[in-house]
Amino acid sequence: MTDTAFPTMTMDDVLAEFRASGALLEGHFKLSSGRHSGHYLQCARVLMNAARAARLAEAVVATIPSDLREAVDVVVSPAMGGLIIGHEVGRALGKDAMFLERPDGVFHLRRGFALEPGARVLMVEDVVTTGLSSREAIAAVAKEGGEVIAECALIDRSLGRVDLGVPFYPLAAFDFPTYEEADIPPQLAAVAVTKPGSRKE
Repeated sequence: MTDTAFPTMTMDDVLAEFRASGALLEGHFKLSSGRHSGHYLQCARVLMNAARAARLAEAVVATIPSDLREAVDVVVSPAMGGLIIGHEVGRALGKDAMFLERPDGVFHLRRGFALEPGARVLMVEDVVTTGLSSREAIAAVAKEGGEVIAECALIDRSLGRVDLGVPFYPLAAFDFPTYEEADIPPQLAAVAVTKPGSRKE
């Protein structure tokens, strides 16, 4: 498998996919990280079209070095956000894809999913902001007997600042400012807050 096996996308291409699907939202959003933002990328919406999801997944895979792609045994993603893109990345790589859940607040595999001891895992996320969810998911894979050798994502909102402890390959990075609760600017604070993610606060 060579680096040209999958089509690539530019930042503008990715943004065009989000805009075309109505997945780039503006308002006042409380992110799953707890931070606030005037923009939200609704990845579930950009992925609701199967052909678009496949295109984006192939472009995500194109960001990963070929030797690393070839080392992957299985794809794992955290539910809910990473579920669709994780499945499509698995399809692109020809690998099984499973997902972690946390009904009790801690990630683990359910539904009969299990990792072979020492399985080399590619973690797949939709959006990474602080990396907290990703680090929790990576730790969960270790507890399940696997090893995360890299993570990929549709969007990196940290602009390369996040440290996941493994190589990280996002398709695109968007510079939408985020704020702690105490630092929300007045113009954003004047807008009603929406919590668009799947995680309960």
